[in-house]
Amino acid sequence: MLSTLTQALLPPGFAQPPAFTERSHAASVGFEPTALAAIQEAFAEELAVLNAAAAGGALPALKDRRFAAEAWRENRASHVLAQAYLASARALLGMADAVQADETTRARIRFAVMQWVDAMCPANYLALNPDAQRRLVASSGETLRLGMANLVADIQKARISHTDESQFEVGRNLAVTPGSVIYQNRLMQIIQYSPQTPTVHARPLVMVPPCINKFYILDLQPQNSLVAHLVAEGFTVFMVSWRNPLLSDGDGIHRATWDEYLREGVLQAIDVVREVSGQDQINALGFCVGGTMLASALAVAKAEGKEPVASLTLLTSFLDFSDTGVLDVFVDETHVQVREQQMAAGGLMPARDLASTFSFLRPNDLVWNYVVNSYLKGETPPPFDLLYWNGDSTNLPGPFFTWYLRNTYLENNLSKPGKAVVCGVPLDLGTLDMPAYLYASREDHIVPWQTAYRSTGLLGGPSRFVLGASGHIAGVINPPAAGKRSHWIGTETPQADAEHWLSDAVEHKGSWWPDWMTWLAGHSGRKVKPAATLGSDSYPPIEAAPGSYVRARAL
Repeated sequence: MLSTLTQALLPPGFAQPPAFTERSHAASVGFEPTALAAIQEAFAEELAVLNAAAAGGALPALKDRRFAAEAWRENRASHVLAQAYLASARALLGMADAVQADETTRARIRFAVMQWVDAMCPANYLALNPDAQRRLVASSGETLRLGMANLVADIQKARISHTDESQFEVGRNLAVTPGSVIYQNRLMQIIQYSPQTPTVHARPLVMVPPCINKFYILDLQPQNSLVAHLVAEGFTVFMVSWRNPLLSDGDGIHRATWDEYLREGVLQAIDVVREVSGQDQINALGFCVGGTMLASALAVAKAEGKEPVASLTLLTSFLDFSDTGVLDVFVDETHVQVREQQMAAGGLMPARDLASTFSFLRPNDLVWNYVVNSYLKGETPPPFDLLYWNGDSTNLPGPFFTWYLRNTYLENNLSKPGKAVVCGVPLDLGTLDMPAYLYASREDHIVPWQTAYRSTGLLGGPSRFVLGASGHIAGVINPPAAGKRSHWIGTETPQADAEHWLSDAVEHKGSWWPDWMTWLAGHSGRKVKPAATLGSDSYPPIEAAPGSYVRARAL
């Protein structure tokens, strides 16, 4: 029965956890009787108190932000409904936590129950939401008309709008740092940014963003652009702009592999930047999946007797995938095999599927909040550049995606010396002995910081680990002028255990950017007069930044 219930709760396309297969694990899942009884007793007590209050007593305060509007408190029936929902949600999630099973199975059950519980919130439905009803009456039906218009527009886009997208345009008010595309192939373009200081550091920096998203998260608007800040500080910056594969492309990019992305993408970009700058070694930064790709590519180069990078910066990146947090619930052997059958020989992993996955990691914040405000209340979400970028996602070639899924999230092969063979050589990340700056975000639900910290034990050179406040993106994009958040800096030689490192680390107010730029300057050489023109004789400018690849949208 529990197996049947769990299958029913799992979202479409969600692989059934191995622990629920009838042949091998049916008897391994159950409840400890006393724990279940305690949950039932607590639930019964909550309902008894609520029933007594509903009969005329004082109702408990509604502290959940989904019920913050006055209408929930003023409408007694709605107030009772909200309290009953919250009590039921606590009981169901408590039952999920009380399941006796292995950690993976319990996490998957809790995730499935959480999806169902969040979806059933009465605030999500017009017939049960007194605030939306009040607005409907006060506007003489205008909020319903606007909400339906918002819904139709999102259906046409096949995704939920998180911001007023009419307020942004790449190249107009996003990704506007001046520069030129100086190279392109079927996988990527390389942008060189124009110097803005009388002198620049001789050794340049190449930035490798994730190909799962577009590069301009690092170059949003001038006031929060990491690229613009670097250029203003006298660094010479190059950016990899990954192509967004489309079904209409006829050049076989849908068959591109992990190896090709490393060879024709990352390593080619490094070679171009070295030639243009005239430097034997350059500095390199990888963000998220871009960091995984960058470290892998450098391990390939090392195995081939090359050391093209003097320093390595990894921002919220996995090298060890032993604990990927909530993303673990999506990956098992069955799920990976299905994806391999679908697209290992070619095809695209659609951007909408990837975006939906990440949105449902935080359904209240990234799904139901917008359902309520946009569709039930007819509101236009406020303009927010980061959320515009989040909605401008990219497709991935099937062979690239399936190799990555199996060798990282499923089998964690990159952390095992010699286990993964890439570009014809066995990878060993421990051979990377250049200085490394490793940044992670403390509230990151995509790359848990404790797992990102494990990179300090995989890389062979000296490392500096810095932990920032906030999440996967907001923690990284934190310009100093904003005066927001804080960061923690520990010893130069990190300890083996992440929590021990944190216990000794010192919290510093504000952005981590100045600390990193001081570190980077120490690996960037002397100051020189910048070249009069961008590119070189071999790599002349092709078009103005941000280039054409970043403008292609996944539809």
